[in-house]
Amino acid sequence: MRLLLYNIRYGVGNGATSAVPLPGARYLFAEAGELARIIEFIRSQDPDIVGLIEVDTGSMRSGRVNQAEVIADALGHYSCYENKYSEDSVNQRLPIVRKQANAFLASPRVHGERFHYFDTGIKRLIIELELDDVAIFLVHLSLKYRHRQFQLRHLYELVKRCDKPVIVAGDFNTFWGEDEIFLFMKAAGLHSANSESLPSYPTRAPRMELDFVLCSEGISVIDFEILKVPHSDHLPLVCDFEVR
Repeated sequence: MRLLLYNIRYGVGNGATSAVPLPGARYLFAEAGELARIIEFIRSQDPDIVGLIEVDTGSMRSGRVNQAEVIADALGHYSCYENKYSEDSVNQRLPIVRKQANAFLASPRVHGERFHYFDTGIKRLIIELELDDVAIFLVHLSLKYRHRQFQLRHLYELVKRCDKPVIVAGDFNTFWGEDEIFLFMKAAGLHSANSESLPSYPTRAPRMELDFVLCSEGISVIDFEILKVPHSDHLPLVCDFEVR
């Protein structure tokens, strides 16, 4: 089975352009051409499951296009997505921001999805995708170290309650790389598919390991790659695995 994890940065590309020179302003303008290139790249990898971080589900930035649904339709996949902020967050009332989500795309063998929420941090969504013989959690952790530690504790509880082999994937915002989540991994019985700790950010000169695919006992990683494609500020992770 192949899992592709990709922070697509809302389809705005991998950095500022001459047309939008101000820092941060690039997040206001997605391009249909960029989304089309992301779709073609994902299709070329023929994944069974796609975990997408930073998806626009229909704001003015994307031209009211739900990127999760468009990508899923192009792949012939099932999609589930949700705003990544808590229900009582002020972000739910802000234009553009309220359409910022994470998403799973998968073939129709999905049993169902559950949405969990961290108690701390701004980005709180956890999506749990249940397949026949594996459960996969998709996360986008906080930028603040202290909040990340609380979130990892919450995630540990979810993983330990699961009665199937588990994969935890997402953008962990770990500015110290795997060292920052070493104790979480040991406690939860997880190992990284990225055994060489290859960096995934930023795209133009990768030097930080922010994105992870973590696997429990019972899951064998057959192959793992971080692919150098220019469609976002993060590089995509591709993990081939089998459940023993």
